[in-house]
Amino acid sequence: MSNQKKRNFQIEAFKHRVVVDPKYADKTWQILERAIHQIYNQDASGLSFEELYRNAYNMVLHKFGEKLYTGFIATMTAHLKEKSKLIEAAQGGSFLEELNKKWNEHNKALEMIRDILMYMDRTYIESTKKPHVHPMGLSLWRDNVVHFPKIHTRLLNTLLDLVQKERTGEVIDRGLMRNVTKMFTDLGESVYQDDFEKPFLEASSEFYKVESQEFIESCDCGDYLKKAEKRLTEEIDRVGHYLDAKSEDKITSVVEKEMIANHMQRLVHMESSGLVHMLLNDKYDDLARMYNLFRRVTNGLVTVRDVMTSHLREMGKQLVTDPEKSKDPVEFVQRLLDERDKYDKIISTAFGNDKTFQNALNSSFEYFINLNARSPEFISLFVDDKLRKGLKGIAEEDVEVILDKVMMLFRYLQEKDVFEKYYKQHLAKRLLSGKTVSDDAERSLIVKLKTECGYQFTSKLEGMFTDMKTSEDTMRGFSGSHPELSEGPTLFVQVLTTGSWPTQPAVPCNLPAEVSVLCEKFRSYYLGTHTGRRLSWQTNMGTADIKAVFGKGQKHELNVSTFQMCVLMLFNNSDRLSYKEIEQATEIPASDLKRCLQSLACVKGKNVLKKEPMSKDIGEEDSFVVNDKFTSKFYKVKIGTVVAQKETEPEKQETRQRVEEDRKPQIEAAIVRIMKSRKILDHNNIIAEVTKQLQPRFLANPTEIKKRIESLIERDFLERDNTDRKLYRYLA
Repeated sequence: MSNQKKRNFQIEAFKHRVVVDPKYADKTWQILERAIHQIYNQDASGLSFEELYRNAYNMVLHKFGEKLYTGFIATMTAHLKEKSKLIEAAQGGSFLEELNKKWNEHNKALEMIRDILMYMDRTYIESTKKPHVHPMGLSLWRDNVVHFPKIHTRLLNTLLDLVQKERTGEVIDRGLMRNVTKMFTDLGESVYQDDFEKPFLEASSEFYKVESQEFIESCDCGDYLKKAEKRLTEEIDRVGHYLDAKSEDKITSVVEKEMIANHMQRLVHMESSGLVHMLLNDKYDDLARMYNLFRRVTNGLVTVRDVMTSHLREMGKQLVTDPEKSKDPVEFVQRLLDERDKYDKIISTAFGNDKTFQNALNSSFEYFINLNARSPEFISLFVDDKLRKGLKGIAEEDVEVILDKVMMLFRYLQEKDVFEKYYKQHLAKRLLSGKTVSDDAERSLIVKLKTECGYQFTSKLEGMFTDMKTSEDTMRGFSGSHPELSEGPTLFVQVLTTGSWPTQPAVPCNLPAEVSVLCEKFRSYYLGTHTGRRLSWQTNMGTADIKAVFGKGQKHELNVSTFQMCVLMLFNNSDRLSYKEIEQATEIPASDLKRCLQSLACVKGKNVLKKEPMSKDIGEEDSFVVNDKFTSKFYKVKIGTVVAQKETEPEKQETRQRVEEDRKPQIEAAIVRIMKSRKILDHNNIIAEVTKQLQPRFLANPTEIKKRIESLIERDFLERDNTDRKLYRYLA
């Protein structure tokens, strides 16, 4: 038998009813109400917060949450109304201080009360969806203090007045301002916006509208921009010190609109200080300031870019169409490069390397460079000058910089094939006269041209270099096979492939006997080692070195052209020769002979001949004698040096005609390529596609394209549609 006693009773359920004294709630609330008064009167040192919390807890527990909640609101409202009267009574500068002081006291009291009523916050308020203690306390402050009629307007005016004072240079209490504006944000975003931010922005707009008008009437563009920049900086600084961070974009938008957007056109076009003045005078700081300010407003940079483009085009047009500035091709191109460097620096320094400004610069240069039909020729002459003498002594990396700049101008040309024609002529003269500064520089430029335009563009240029190398090998072979020629006159022949070099008509010329013998020996050697080839002498492209003895035995070595050599050698057998005698003996064409005699007799310091009668021009009745009094401080004297010079008008027309002829097969080839792939195409589309395809080399003339279409129809490459005459078919 177990020792455990058997239980006879078990509890199934238990009900307990607590009866609360009806006066309990009133007594408990009185305790809590007194505590709230003490807290607001800053006399809470003797309070037991644990006991107060328990009282509030019991009221909620015994279903008196509503009484507690409404009592809390009524008591706090009464206190805030008293405080609002104290704030209202504050005078002058103490008004904000009193408001801030009472606000801090309210916050401190609210925290204590919230702790006491924590249980009510968690249960009763949560279940009834009423505002919690802290938000309700803020709402009561808003309604009874901030929105109290006699405080509300005064508070706003005081704040706006302080901002106005600070803008005009007075020092204000930023800490106090920060506390008050933070009070607005603590009361809610809408309170900050409606009660302060919106009026603040409206007042700011009016302030800057008036100030910007005053500034623009009294300042130049640069000073105005400095003031606008300063105001923007100040407003951003103001936000950082005592406004809500979200106000920054709004207040800066106000400044931007009133100080920049509303005056953009007037600022950029200000006479003697606007954008054009800044560009002309390299005002980098002002330009950067304008760029940074205008980029903040709609269409600001478009306005700056349009004015810059308009100025660039007008300036460039004046530069390239001025006859005086076109007299010296090298100086003409150097001006273009200087302007390009200037605006490159402006864009990189002041405009942050903005691609849209770079594109505007490129389009402007392309526009005005092509206004001058001689730009391709001038750029080639500039290259010729640099590669003859201008790059002498310059470091390799600097040479590359100059060549890159030339390529930049080359890209702007619409008629790249015209440049090619001139470049080929100038390169030929440099190579044949041995006047190039650097073979590496020459080849580097050709590589750049090939990269830009393809192999076809430079194949003939590269062929010219190949011919120069082959000629050296040929002359070594010729010298080795004729050792007897080591004594006496020496001959160096450059054998040029007809297709690679500029076509030159063979100019008749009777060479001196001793030179003719050497030429015949070379002809025999060359044709003996190469079958199926023909040689034609280009005497107008040759040079010679002649040893000369003048009066009193003065000796010089003269570097002359082949024509000059032929003329001078005649004076070995005659003391005096007439123009007609020289012409008959040499058979040099009249125009070439006159230039030749002019360089020998009329150029000061190079006049190895004397002309009678004395004049600058050569006449058919003139006679010539050796100038026995010729002297020079140099032993070697260069006469009639070929220099880079512009073409004469007939030469210009001839070059243009050759270019036009060369374009015809290129246009036809483009038409055939397009029609072969498209089979059927109308006239306008053919014009458009041919123009686009040939654009990298030249701007095709629609009239010429039409002529080439007609030519292809005649040769049965194309045919017209029977019903639509503007429709073409490709004939396979």
